[in-house]
Amino acid sequence: MATEAFVIGNEQDNKNGSVIIAPEVIEVIIGIAAAKVDGVYGMRGGIASNVNELFGRAAHGKGVTLSQDENGVAVELFCYLNYGVTVPKVALEMQEKVKEQVLFMTDIELAEVNVHVVGVVPEKIPAVKAEKPAAKKPADKKQTAKKEGK
Repeated sequence: MATEAFVIGNEQDNKNGSVIIAPEVIEVIIGIAAAKVDGVYGMRGGIASNVNELFGRAAHGKGVTLSQDENGVAVELFCYLNYGVTVPKVALEMQEKVKEQVLFMTDIELAEVNVHVVGVVPEKIPAVKAEKPAAKKPADKKQTAKKEGK
């Protein structure tokens, strides 16, 4: 997570003051946008986000890491995908959706979005109950006698 906030625009463009967006806000935007892509099972989280989810609090920023350098803002996404999806296709769609949503909501253009697929989650298979074989009825004595030729 980046420690410094992101300033939108510069002092000359905005005479009313500056707009500062906390990195956590951008992480939440990215987390929600990435999780909504078809084929994404969920985002990887740490212990803190897993504990928060146990108490009913959504951790939308989990699996997202931001960094900023001279090239701009870079994003690292750590996610789980559903079994059977085309991994490159889903990853490319995640990159596009995340860049698009961050630009739309914050006017920040991301330099890169790196997708790390950390696992594939198989679809749930319903448990099959073992059926007991039907108990054989005792044969009628008359039918048994006819078969034996009596």
